[in-house]
Amino acid sequence: MKKVVLPQKGIEALFGPHDQNIKYLESLLNVRLDARGSDLIIDGDEKGVETMERIIDEYAALLKEGQQPSDTDLKLVLKQIAEDATYSLRDHFTNGRLNPAGKKLVHARSPNQVRYIQAIEQNDIVLGIGPAGTGKTYLAVAMAVQALTTKAVSRIILTRPAVEAGEKLGFLPGDLQEKVDPYLRPLYDALFDIMEFERVERNLERRIIEIAPLAYMRGRTLSDAFIILDEAQNTTSEQMKMFLTRIGTGSKAVVNGDITQIDLPIGKQSGLIEAMEIIAGIEGIGFVEFTEKDVVRHRLVRLIIKAYEDRTRKNQA
Repeated sequence: MKKVVLPQKGIEALFGPHDQNIKYLESLLNVRLDARGSDLIIDGDEKGVETMERIIDEYAALLKEGQQPSDTDLKLVLKQIAEDATYSLRDHFTNGRLNPAGKKLVHARSPNQVRYIQAIEQNDIVLGIGPAGTGKTYLAVAMAVQALTTKAVSRIILTRPAVEAGEKLGFLPGDLQEKVDPYLRPLYDALFDIMEFERVERNLERRIIEIAPLAYMRGRTLSDAFIILDEAQNTTSEQMKMFLTRIGTGSKAVVNGDITQIDLPIGKQSGLIEAMEIIAGIEGIGFVEFTEKDVVRHRLVRLIIKAYEDRTRKNQA
């Protein structure tokens, strides 16, 4: 039996609505947790008691640091601890916490998102591979804005290949910019969510932030910049090589893609898949793979992705 102390407000948040969080941990760790004022009494399996005590201690440390994880985020971390008892609740919220432009805090929502943030911090080039909805683009843009705000870089360059399923630019209405903008809209959406509208517009006008199709990168050297290549599964081998060799001194590059959603013509090799094989093992390049467990959209999105993956595996078998 162990006794730990937690402020009353912290106890309520940790226990969750109708004590759902604690009931979940109790059944998982084979322990019993009783609240007596600010005291928490833990009883049960020795190993489970130690894990529960560590969770509460780390949660108390977060509260002292002024952090108050939401119930949704807390549930996600507790679920991860259920799969890996060594996973640190405090590290998750400390290492996966960004305040890119002072507008809002951005939190990692899964262990792979935490690893993704750390990989970007520690490497000059990072490849993020995984399904839609796993936060690859959003977190990369948040990291880019934070780098710009702290003057770690002097500009942000966001790009993606203008290739989508069943559509060709020439058949779309409008001038070239109007044709291209719909393909770049997810990048604009992430920016406007993280930064004030006026600041984004001002930086776009001054070319401090540039959003352009991948073809516009040819022949350039991109120095002192945070560069994000989105939808990289739709690059050709030549385009991927071109992009990776544009990176100049003082720059970071993040390459994101979902290799299950390639919209290239039949017979065209994805530059992302090829790059994963060619540049693997080069020092300074990080790889992070996401799964359906990292999906942070509607709960059904995760189930849909898993259903498609199961179907693909069945067909391959």
